[in-house]
Amino acid sequence: MKTIPGNPAKRQCLYTLCILMTCIFISSPVNAENFFEKGLKFFSGSGENESQAGPTANEVSKAFKQALRLGAEDVVAQLGQKDGFNADPNVHIPLPEKFEVVKTTLDKSGLSFLTDDLELKLNRAAEKATPEAKALFVEAIRNMTFEDVMQIYKGPEDSATKYFQGRMSAPLSEKMQPIVENSLSRVGAIQSYDRVMDKYQSMPFVPDIKANLTTYVTQKGMEGIFYYMAEEEAAIRQDPAKQTTELLKRVFGSQ
Repeated sequence: MKTIPGNPAKRQCLYTLCILMTCIFISSPVNAENFFEKGLKFFSGSGENESQAGPTANEVSKAFKQALRLGAEDVVAQLGQKDGFNADPNVHIPLPEKFEVVKTTLDKSGLSFLTDDLELKLNRAAEKATPEAKALFVEAIRNMTFEDVMQIYKGPEDSATKYFQGRMSAPLSEKMQPIVENSLSRVGAIQSYDRVMDKYQSMPFVPDIKANLTTYVTQKGMEGIFYYMAEEEAAIRQDPAKQTTELLKRVFGSQ
């Protein structure tokens, strides 16, 4: 195989670019081949004008991270609005599983509106807390190393999401818990919970039920965020040109 001229760092950048182009354009072989050839000409120095031959590996890496950041911002905006969780069957937060006996008991007494209200307010609390995730996503993306980006390029369509989960789950939970706790109070979930439990415990022979609503809503909120981050990542890989910044148009748009 012919060795590509240039220093080792330049060749390593080429290999990274090749991996990315394979991942992104696998569904469109013609476009992949055209863009891949332009990348080869650029890195081998055989293009007529290197400044016009195509994006640099640094630009490709920066563009991919920018696309992920925009995707994260979209997810946070989507879930952090009224009914972002509540009206979405994919991420709607149900009552805790252990509350099934509470719900069943109150339903039989015509008090289902109490548990319905509590369930609504759990979703409202998650919607209030979700915007806190934005800064953590931006920080995690900014701190991606060259090796991190390479692994994401080579990985499956949810590899960036898994990267975020590994890096962000603990700090995101820590950041969101006090926000969720405050949100539960602000939206009336604590009061709703007390009303539910007062009615439930006033009934004879019912088992004792307790739940940590803060931990539960925080966990479910994070699951919803990462669910849609995986969706966004898959969309970015399939059609990164849908993004609108100049850098993304240069790197991923029609050449």
